Amino acid sequence: MGVEQKLGDMGVVTHRLEDVINWSRTRAMWPMLFGLACCAIEMMAAQASHYDMSRFGMELMRASPRQSDLMIVAGRVTRKMAPVLRRLYDQMPDPKWVISMGDCASCGGVFNNYAVVQGVDEVVPVDVYVAGCPPRPEALIHGIVTLYEKVQAEKMKDWA
Repeated sequence: MGVEQKLGDMGVVTHRLEDVINWSRTRAMWPMLFGLACCAIEMMAAQASHYDMSRFGMELMRASPRQSDLMIVAGRVTRKMAPVLRRLYDQMPDPKWVISMGDCASCGGVFNNYAVVQGVDEVVPVDVYVAGCPPRPEALIHGIVTLYEKVQAEKMKDWA
């Protein structure tokens, strides 16, 4: 005997609390505006009307780390910028996620020298890498969908 037969036509919906929380987390991510190089133009294009990241609940990019829970690192990170990046990441509320956008942010790209960080994962933990130089807006949207799938699969025991 299922729940439908027991409750009749009362309009009761049953879900696991874990699924509801993960669904709400994915539909209300607020990205932080953190464009460092040419990848930032593609990030802005993904926010514009043609690609429209608003359909994912990302109405606008936040400039304050205290109002955002998703950091999209778009472009190369220099050694001088790395402490600032870390400070902004530390100021973000939990839970927080990071997308590394572009080859420069992911592995240093063509800038193999002492001044550029060879991967932003040296500074902050990265959840999703978006490849390309610069990656197209479609690639960023694919990275966001990949992050959504990762958040949807989280379990309560992993939240602590």
